[in-house]
Amino acid sequence: MNTPIWLNGKLVPADGATVSVFDHGLMVGDGVFETIKCVNGVSFALTRHLDRLRLSARRMDLPEPDTDAIAEGVRACLAEAPAWPLGRIRVTYTSGPGPLGSDRGDQGCTTVVIVGEQKPFPATADVTVVPWPRNERGALAGVKSTSYGDNAKALSYAKARGGGEAIFANLAGNLCEGTGSNVFIVRDGRLVTPTLASGCLAGVTRALTLEWCGGTEEDVPLSALYEAEEAFLTSTTRDIQPIRAVDQTVLPVAPGPITAKAMRVFAERGAADLDP
Repeated sequence: MNTPIWLNGKLVPADGATVSVFDHGLMVGDGVFETIKCVNGVSFALTRHLDRLRLSARRMDLPEPDTDAIAEGVRACLAEAPAWPLGRIRVTYTSGPGPLGSDRGDQGCTTVVIVGEQKPFPATADVTVVPWPRNERGALAGVKSTSYGDNAKALSYAKARGGGEAIFANLAGNLCEGTGSNVFIVRDGRLVTPTLASGCLAGVTRALTLEWCGGTEEDVPLSALYEAEEAFLTSTTRDIQPIRAVDQTVLPVAPGPITAKAMRVFAERGAADLDP
């Protein structure tokens, strides 16, 4: 089997993995997903990710996903995949086939697990602030939804300007998040990240960084990102990645001492417990 895929309870080859063209994950983005890191063939923080999948589904009024079955699907895919040094597990859960509109169908949900290799991120990131704000009061704020058009456009905008990640403010003008990452900054020697009320996703790596490395959650004006003593991104597949520059503003150091310590602590704690 090439890329291992688990589709609605069965392992299937990539060329045999088919989903209805009427699936609302495709038609209207009516679904949720998780990306899970795997290291040498073993998943990382699987329990936390499946808990968040369940929460996202609940917030979108989708039926409760069978996370025990999905966990078995993850293990089945990993058993078939090469033990890549760094891999990526994608779990997608949609409302399933439906009519040509926003009304949901009644044929049941679609669940897909895919495992693939993940290339390491660069040692540092240059980020681009995009002109479109996150709506922290929207129905999908903080939900890991498959409705990713905003993120796709924002990342394309950033890459066209030399950035490796796009950064959003919110409607209040505060720092929010990246397209697939959370943001931490160092201000007056303190490690700070936006609150969940900013509209950012409750990132698994964000939560572990706060637990293991400390830090404060508070509203952060967007201007503080340009003025930060240090800054870094967190995400499932990048762990902690120092930010070198914001638009054309180069930060004083990347990584700085607080970032470097966080990177070291995260690596040590993550290696000691693969399902924290």
